[in-house]
Amino acid sequence: MEARRQPARIHRFRPALITQTDDALPEYMNLIGMICSMCALMLKIKWCAWIALFAAIVGFANARATEDTKQVLSSLMLSISAVVITYMQNPTPMTIPFFQ
Repeated sequence: MEARRQPARIHRFRPALITQTDDALPEYMNLIGMICSMCALMLKIKWCAWIALFAAIVGFANARATEDTKQVLSSLMLSISAVVITYMQNPTPMTIPFFQ
């Protein structure tokens, strides 16, 4: 059985109809990373530093190439320094307070 073409049902592709969604995940992750890394530096909480590092990496991975990379990289560097400094102050292994 042969399929018939119906010219009345053909719709041309128009790129102007596609709207680009504004994904705010990188901004939220960078904000969470900065807040958690500051809490880790001030309160010396190791698990908070690891959460900051994870959030900064997620924000870095989801950032667009057209965005300004200064905030993304500063959040990543701040979270890395939070992990390093918290382990320099207390080199004992991290204990998770929720599972004790």
